[in-house]
Amino acid sequence: MSHIRLRCIACDATHPADAGTLFCRRCRSPLDVEYVGYGTLSRAGLTGLWSLGAPAPVHDARNVVTMGEGQTPVARFERVGERLRLSAVLGKLEYQSPTGSFKDRGTTVLMSVMKEMGVTEVVEDSSGNAGASIAAYAAKAGIVAHIFAPASAPVAKLSQIRVYGAQVHLIEGPREAATHAAKEFVARRGLVYASHNLSPYFLEGTKTFAYEVAAQSGELPRHIVIPVGNGSLLIGAWKGFLELKERGRIKVIPRLHAVQAEAVQPIASAYAGREWQVLAGARTVAGGISVGQPPRLKQALRAIRETGGASVAVADEAILRWQLLLAREEGVYAEPTSAAAFAGLEALVGQGVIGRDETVLLPVTGMGLKDAAPAL
Repeated sequence: MSHIRLRCIACDATHPADAGTLFCRRCRSPLDVEYVGYGTLSRAGLTGLWSLGAPAPVHDARNVVTMGEGQTPVARFERVGERLRLSAVLGKLEYQSPTGSFKDRGTTVLMSVMKEMGVTEVVEDSSGNAGASIAAYAAKAGIVAHIFAPASAPVAKLSQIRVYGAQVHLIEGPREAATHAAKEFVARRGLVYASHNLSPYFLEGTKTFAYEVAAQSGELPRHIVIPVGNGSLLIGAWKGFLELKERGRIKVIPRLHAVQAEAVQPIASAYAGREWQVLAGARTVAGGISVGQPPRLKQALRAIRETGGASVAVADEAILRWQLLLAREEGVYAEPTSAAAFAGLEALVGQGVIGRDETVLLPVTGMGLKDAAPAL
């Protein structure tokens, strides 16, 4: 008997856990994994995030598809702190994951579930990092991967996807066009849509970010500032901290803040109560957060508001400035999406949301080598 089922985030309807169900059959809202027990997954021999003891939707350790992801280091960013007059700024170096981004947290769990359920071919749409991650873990699992990506995606990311042997489908037009094409392909071919944007299993991997932050911190940071597109890291971290609090392992959940780009800011606008529409041709240097219609928008807003966080949008100029500052003052080459979090931190400090004597942690979500080089 399985220890998991799927529960609708809107109407609370439950569904049996399977590989293909992504929406509630009653109201068409996204789903979360719900544990009706903690299962009997043996952690013996498992390392990285699989060794943290977080509830997992896998039943047999032989089905775990892992490359040692997780346990990324935390570095103190002294010069960033001095620049912003903050007492403690910490960076969690998620770009040290196997494929160079935090997406490996979600993918190891998602692809383990796919393997356990006997899936042999999957479809994903991604602007880069998630596609590379799915392609790599699919190769590890012996699963065929079709990755739909915007034709405008960075060449380095597309090359990485291809080198893992995935079948790449380049789609002209905005980011949403790749999603539409992927869904049509799934319907036409009868395949599994292993969407990192929608899959409840992906969030079960990104929640381990919270477990690691708690384990690596003598005292939890008061604030965590996250670059947000679809919100998988934000929502996953929130879920992880909720689990830790329910288990009595932490008392207070950090305030979770979401940073978006000015050109594409559905969550920041909704947080501020502003109308926002996807504009044709809207572009940002932070491709990883260029998501005009995040399917879990309401859930992301709940994560922000229930933790006392905030959401801000930042200009591309600020993002690029922080990308260079991180490289030249901290020795960290982050992709623009990651740098957006630091531009957001600057804005939140300026607004008085984050106090000078409060500890802040930011995930450096992706490696700069995976994106276009900054103009020097």
